[in-house]
Amino acid sequence: MAILDLLGRRWTLRLLWELRGDPVPTFRALQQRCDGVSSSVLTDRLTELRAAAILEKTSGGYQLIDQGRALLDTLAPLEQWAAAWQPAPSEP
Repeated sequence: MAILDLLGRRWTLRLLWELRGDPVPTFRALQQRCDGVSSSVLTDRLTELRAAAILEKTSGGYQLIDQGRALLDTLAPLEQWAAAWQPAPSEP
């Protein structure tokens, strides 16, 4: 339940998405990529993800560690499902 709670917090999944590739983004780069996130919320989410051993802060910025990459691999089927998802048309 702890990981579902963490993933359900606002901006967490977006941060994981932004951290999936290279190069390692800095705090400011992450804030720009996640337009609309406040610096305090971004700090909180990064702190929580570090405490959960999902990412680390390096001299160049933030990057996923092994558990974080494994988490993204676990979420990949959800991304595939979402790409094929056809929501029901809204009623007039």
